[in-house]
Amino acid sequence: MSHTRTSEYPFIIRHLSNEEGGGYLIEFPDLPGCMSDGDTIEQAINNGQDAVDAWIAAAREMNRHIPKPGELESQSGKWVQRVPKSIHLRLVNRAKEEGVSLNTLVIMMLSESLGSENYRALK
Repeated sequence: MSHTRTSEYPFIIRHLSNEEGGGYLIEFPDLPGCMSDGDTIEQAINNGQDAVDAWIAAAREMNRHIPKPGELESQSGKWVQRVPKSIHLRLVNRAKEEGVSLNTLVIMMLSESLGSENYRALK
């Protein structure tokens, strides 16, 4: 069995607003729902590696597929979604409130939803 080094997984880091608790959030797109945070970028990265280790251990325990680092890069990740104007306006306003782009907001919402869906499936 080959072992992937967790440090090879691509990640996204974003600053958390004071309302969100401050610090930095790290997310691993290849591992749905895998995220962590820290007061500094370095701490977020270190905590993120612990989160990756835990995610992989849980996936192995449940005999679930463990994506290889960068596996999602081979897919475009792009699709066009039409939504009613009222939903679009609400999303745009929420993105402004959060200080992020509309694209980032929707990705965060989808990630959180998929993460909680995976959590519910574990129960």
